[in-house]
Amino acid sequence: MPQQLQKKVKVLIVDDSALVRSILEAGLSKDPMITVVGTASDPYVARDKILELGPDVLTLDVEMPRMDGVAFLQRLMPQFPLPVIMVSALTERGKKITMDALEAGALDFVTKPSTGVSRGLNAMMSDLREKVKIASMADVSHWQNHKYAKLKIQQEAQVLSGGTDKVVVIGASTGGTEAIRTMMKMFPASTPGVVIVQHMPPGFIEAFAESLNNQSAMNVKEAETGDRIIPGRVLIAPGGKQMTVYRSGGVYLARIFEGERVNGHCPSVETLMNSAAEHVGDNAVGVMLTGMGGDGSKGLLAMRQAGARTFAQDEKTSVVFGMPKVAYEIGAVEKLLPIDAIVPAVLKSFE
Repeated sequence: MPQQLQKKVKVLIVDDSALVRSILEAGLSKDPMITVVGTASDPYVARDKILELGPDVLTLDVEMPRMDGVAFLQRLMPQFPLPVIMVSALTERGKKITMDALEAGALDFVTKPSTGVSRGLNAMMSDLREKVKIASMADVSHWQNHKYAKLKIQQEAQVLSGGTDKVVVIGASTGGTEAIRTMMKMFPASTPGVVIVQHMPPGFIEAFAESLNNQSAMNVKEAETGDRIIPGRVLIAPGGKQMTVYRSGGVYLARIFEGERVNGHCPSVETLMNSAAEHVGDNAVGVMLTGMGGDGSKGLLAMRQAGARTFAQDEKTSVVFGMPKVAYEIGAVEKLLPIDAIVPAVLKSFE
């Protein structure tokens, strides 16, 4: 991890299954920098234990009786903002609830193994230990007194046709789903084509895109090879695959392919931004959002050197000021901006 933990991370495990609580506690306790301070069988017990034990991070089951994880988050976050990692099932319902949980304030998630339980469990626990430590350094204070809006944006009637001479390229990791959602709500339907890499495992991007599509004036979808990058459309790289952009005649297209991890990630922001630097050049605008590590920093620098405008999320509004900080420090970023100011800056750069 780029940052060193100063003290042990105190974790509270919330799950209705005694077996799962036991497995999670044993798995998390393998890390000398993590201590499980308690477990809770449901959100009502969890509420009391949060006050009693003062955990740094919660792990929360997506689906529980009495109160599901989303309802619990909607009550918890405005009163006691805490970094929360969801433990999700790979079912369609599980994916949907996980996306709702991220919208309600959860920081990240891990998926329960569906096959090869022993091997899958080891991978899941390794992932969970890493994400718990990252979460302990995240700033979620902006959720204090948060009001959950039920507003759905009306999709503007639009014809998705023609080419685009501009492309918006966005990269994000931890905390990025919230930052991307903020941007998507602000982009008008006439915005040039947008391509996004958000670090996420396979199987969840479709649900994420559908959720964004319901709240955006743009058309949001999981990217497929051959998708045209056109005004009014947002393409998000599928989990577990790489995405690049290329030009064919007068149009830009997306290419999705099986590829090696880059900077430890698939999809990788680096891969996408390097392709934008090569094939889109000064017709692109690059944006680096909240996230741990430095994936995409060199790609964003390549974009800037190719003439693209480049922006990154500032420390105050980033959940984890890792990716934007690294990009800024190597000269890849023109301006660090609060999340609400990034869309106006992007749109102004097209004038």
